[in-house]
Amino acid sequence: MRVLLFTLFSLFLSASALAEVDKSNPYEMVQTVADITFKRVATEQAAIKKDPNLLKTIVKEELLPYIDYRYAALKVIGRNIKSTTAEERKAFIPVFRDYLVTSYAQVFTLYNNQEVRFDPTKKLNKEKIVMVKTVVIEPGRDPIDISFKVRNNRKKNEWKAFDMVAEGVSLLDSKQSELNSIIRQKGLTHVTEMLREKATRDVVFKDGI
Repeated sequence: MRVLLFTLFSLFLSASALAEVDKSNPYEMVQTVADITFKRVATEQAAIKKDPNLLKTIVKEELLPYIDYRYAALKVIGRNIKSTTAEERKAFIPVFRDYLVTSYAQVFTLYNNQEVRFDPTKKLNKEKIVMVKTVVIEPGRDPIDISFKVRNNRKKNEWKAFDMVAEGVSLLDSKQSELNSIIRQKGLTHVTEMLREKATRDVVFKDGI
């Protein structure tokens, strides 16, 4: 599962090249950002090993432009949204964003030159959400099927990712299930503070990596 998580984060990191990424096409966006990502990671690997928290900076600067974290945050709240106030949701969204930054940065320590193969670009009609399918190839492991859920903001004519479905499991749905009962029992403010603490944790390499 950690390898699956890493792939999502690596695919949506782009090194200071926003102008080169076409966000009007979800398939081309994923492929372009992935190519830029792996080149940057290879270049900055030594600095990252010395200061793993550098990954937080990279995520903030390069990942967030391609992630619809607001939409993802509201999806996590889910049916509990009726029991929350506008003020609580306003406080939750930026904390959820920071939590994602730290989570993405932590998993990004698992970088190991994975090969990613993409499905061909498909013709777009009037879809609001599309699944961008990929296959992750890693020596000694079975291929991993992954679909990225990418959402179209029609006002801006741009696509942003908000979820990954790895081997049939939605990571966003999993997070919603994890937090659903806590929100219901203790409230959104409690969950906000819980995620705020997790967002401040240092990024560390584990298992001797």
